[in-house]
Amino acid sequence: MKKIKITELLGDGIGPELRESVYAVADALPLDFNFIPFDLTVENRESGDRDLFDKVIESMQQTKLAFKYPTITRTSSPNAIIRRRCDFSVILRPVISIKGIQSNFKGDVFLYIVRIATGGTYDDPGRMIGKDAAVSIRIVERKPCRHAATYAFELARKKSLRVTSSSKHTIQRATDGLFQSIVEEVHQDYKDIKHNVELFDALLAKIILNPDKYQIVLVLNEYGDFLSDMASGLIGSIGTGASGNFSFTEDDKVDIAMFDPAGGTAPDIAGQNKCNPAAILLAFGMLLDHIDRYDVGHELRLAMLSCIADGVCTADIGGRLGTKEFTKEIIERLKGKF
Repeated sequence: MKKIKITELLGDGIGPELRESVYAVADALPLDFNFIPFDLTVENRESGDRDLFDKVIESMQQTKLAFKYPTITRTSSPNAIIRRRCDFSVILRPVISIKGIQSNFKGDVFLYIVRIATGGTYDDPGRMIGKDAAVSIRIVERKPCRHAATYAFELARKKSLRVTSSSKHTIQRATDGLFQSIVEEVHQDYKDIKHNVELFDALLAKIILNPDKYQIVLVLNEYGDFLSDMASGLIGSIGTGASGNFSFTEDDKVDIAMFDPAGGTAPDIAGQNKCNPAAILLAFGMLLDHIDRYDVGHELRLAMLSCIADGVCTADIGGRLGTKEFTKEIIERLKGKF
C-alpha cells in the first residue's frame, strides 16, 4: 500500500489532544499514513528557529498535502505566514446541519462556501488620515478570483450541485464588478453547471428563509468570513467547522492543499479531555476526499455523525463523553466498514 505523506503542523492548547484523536482514527482506516510533523507551538516559534517556516514550506511543496492543528497568534500568525508563503488563494468551508446538535434554526443547511482567501480590506490594515478619519484599500485580483471560480465549478460538476456567486457588484462596481465578470468568464467553460447571482446582503436573508436553495456559494474574502460564521450559527455550532486551503498551478489545478479545524486552541480546557474532536475529524475527512478516497472519508463522517445523532459525544454538543471516549466510539462504529 502506497504511503500517504502529510505535512503535519502541530499546535497549541488542545492541539495535542486533537492529534491523539486523529492518530487513533487514522490507525483504524485501511490506509497507510506517513505524518511528517513540524512543531508550530508558540514556544517553538518564538525560540529563535529562523528556518522553521522554510522547513515547513519545503515539506508542503513536496507532499502537496498538509494538516494543521490550532495555533496561538501572539507575535505573528502562523496561518497568515503559511497562507502567504504557499500562496493559498481559496478556502473551502462546508457548513452542514448535524442531526443531534440543537439549534435555534429549524431549517437544514447544506452549504459549501468557496471563499477567496486573499484581498478585500483584509490585506490592508489601513491608516489614519489626520485625527478623525481612517482609510483602507480594498483589493480584488483576477488570478485568485479565477482560481476560486474554477474550483467552485469543478466541485459543482463533481458533486452535481448548483453554484451561487454573491457580491455587491451593483454598488462596488470596480472591485465586486471585476469578481463577477471573472466568474461569468469561467462559467463559460462550465455551461452544464447551473449558476445564479445574488447580492450579498439579500443572500444572507435568503439563506435563512430558504437554505435548501443554496449549495455552493462563491464569495470574496470578507463576505466568505461573514457567511461562514453566520451559517455556523444556523447549524448550532462553530466548533464543528473544518476548512480546506488551496494554492494553484498556472493552469488552475490545485497544487498544495492544507486542512484544518475552524476553531481555536481553547486553552481553558486544554489537557482536560474535554475538547470536541469533531472539527478536526471533519477536516481529516476533507483531506481523504481530496486524495480521492471519498469512500473512506464518507465512512468516517457517517460514524462520527451517527455518534452525535445518538448523543454519544462531548458535552459541548449535548453528550457526556470526553475526547478519548468520543473518539473510541467513532472507531467502534468504523469496525467492519472496510
